[in-house]
Amino acid sequence: MPTAIVNELVSVLGSERVVTSGDLLEQRRHDYWVRSHLDDHQGRPAPRPACVVRPVSVEEVVAVVNACRRRGAPLIPFGLGSGVCGGVIAREDAVLLDMSAMNRVRAIDETNLLAEFDAGKNGLEAEKVVAMRGLTIGHWPQSIAVSSVGGWIATRASGQFSTAYGNIEDIVYSIEAVLPNGEVVRLGRAPRAAAGPDLRHLLLGSEGTLGVITGVTLSLRWAPERSAHSAYYAKTMAAGLDAQRRIVQGGWSPPVMRQYDTVEATRNFAESARGEDSLLFMVHEGPSGRVEAEVSGVDAIVRKAGLEPAPVEVVRKWLDARNHVPTWESFLKNGIILDTIEISAAWDKISGIYDAVTASVKQVPGVLAATAHSSHVYRSGVNLYFTFAARPERREDMAATYDECWRRVIETTAAHGGGIAHHHGIGRVRRNYLHHDLGPGGVALLQTLKRALDPVGFMNPGVLIPDA
Repeated sequence: MPTAIVNELVSVLGSERVVTSGDLLEQRRHDYWVRSHLDDHQGRPAPRPACVVRPVSVEEVVAVVNACRRRGAPLIPFGLGSGVCGGVIAREDAVLLDMSAMNRVRAIDETNLLAEFDAGKNGLEAEKVVAMRGLTIGHWPQSIAVSSVGGWIATRASGQFSTAYGNIEDIVYSIEAVLPNGEVVRLGRAPRAAAGPDLRHLLLGSEGTLGVITGVTLSLRWAPERSAHSAYYAKTMAAGLDAQRRIVQGGWSPPVMRQYDTVEATRNFAESARGEDSLLFMVHEGPSGRVEAEVSGVDAIVRKAGLEPAPVEVVRKWLDARNHVPTWESFLKNGIILDTIEISAAWDKISGIYDAVTASVKQVPGVLAATAHSSHVYRSGVNLYFTFAARPERREDMAATYDECWRRVIETTAAHGGGIAHHHGIGRVRRNYLHHDLGPGGVALLQTLKRALDPVGFMNPGVLIPDA
């Protein structure tokens, strides 16, 4: 154990804030990335960090950042550990900065529809607090019950109702953070600004590499007056995707628009699946009059596009089960490696990407399934959420099979003109593919920003930013 940094942190914060033994160190070794769980399962566990520090104030975060910078000790910010891209993997010489004790509701402003939280505030708890006042954040990631509001910012997250309410960058009002030099900044002071580049975007998606997010102010909405559901069958995935394009380009914005290919429709909605059809469903909500108009307008568009009505019960089933995630262990013990990979693309490219990716992944030895659904829709394109599952003949090949499936999804998507990351972030699993989205110049610019803000290189090393 690197005793110098541990002793300094104990002297500055007190032993009650610095944990050096016990279950907490074991629990904070990594996030929810399945590759880390596979390593645990196969006897290659990540090491425990040198210590876990649990600050309760911005001042304590400043003290931790300054101490780690002086000592050159790796500092790994940890929200609630729900990341799935390897954004957190401990090292024996690292300080794990556990933000979960910073969980205050700082303020709720009903006039300006703003809510300010400590960065470690649990997302579902934050939503429940504002819901008591008839408000909603409108951000519903599948991980809402196990993720933090600061983590939403750090990973540039998206929620299930994003088609109408936007992604986290559309919901965040201001961000408070401690930079690697120990300076506290508050970025965002008005509903819109032309004060040079929007510096909030340095921290959105930064994954702990450019600073520690300590506070978040989110722009709220009043809870919807009415909600309605609709569902349709499409003969092909391409037909359903084109219907979605017509809906959003026609001026409608159902908060939830999800389309499942044949295999996923059968797997998730067996009682309502129909032959080889794809399944598209929507949630419409807002003022009663607008919901009524939207349901009617959308119905006219999709029927003209050749889709047929499906049972709306599928929407209620999805709403009831949408945040249930089985443990990785239940698959790994049966020799199955699997994951989900979210990408996005313009409308004229997305069907080709779906066909090419699923065909390519199915060629990997041991693959059991390569499927997809869409879940986030925009005027100029849509996201796809690929799922793969594989059972290689030899269990020692599970990691290599996983890596190959990821490689095929990412490189095929990029080759067909798509973006390689929609909302889970980069972490370690996508880091070496980042050039596909940013290009060599963009990667170099990101590396320059890192060197300028963190010349020591101690902030979450190994994450997001490819090596120079």
